[in-house]
Amino acid sequence: MKGEKFNLLTLVKRNIEISFLSGNTSVRDLQKDLNLHVAPNVIECFDISHIAGTFSVGSMVQFRNGKPDKQNYLRYKIKTVEGNDDFASIYEVVRRRYLKLKLNKESYPDLIVIDGGKGQLGMALGALRDIEVRIPVISLAKKHEEVYEPGRKTPIVLSRRSESLKLLMHIRDEAHRFAITY
Repeated sequence: MKGEKFNLLTLVKRNIEISFLSGNTSVRDLQKDLNLHVAPNVIECFDISHIAGTFSVGSMVQFRNGKPDKQNYLRYKIKTVEGNDDFASIYEVVRRRYLKLKLNKESYPDLIVIDGGKGQLGMALGALRDIEVRIPVISLAKKHEEVYEPGRKTPIVLSRRSESLKLLMHIRDEAHRFAITY
């Protein structure tokens, strides 16, 4: 009986370690792969969704230590953009989110991920620049899962098996899921 209990406790311990430490491993890998100065323990990701070009909405999901922090998810009704303009919509929601944090003197995330390519990244950077907020930002384009960084001409292509890419895809897919449920 003692052997069975010991084996069971060992299994429980291993599962706890995997559960809590796997996110940290992904975060450290992401820091290394993106050459970030700080580990991206808090990541916020934005996505825009619409129904046939109408009823545009934005979503923001937050991950802490590689895990969803659903208490900090936000939805946005697009207020200033007419029709289907993902670029202008990204600008609006990024500006609204970080202007509010700035005015309330709240902490910023370690990394912002934008669902999209160079155009969406440029609009997010413009929004941050306009409100004078500096946060590392990348975008993740769906088709080839390419990572775009400011000032870099070519995208970063992470291995499909990379824990970094898996984490980014999980975050992006969660932002998309959250947006379409609105």
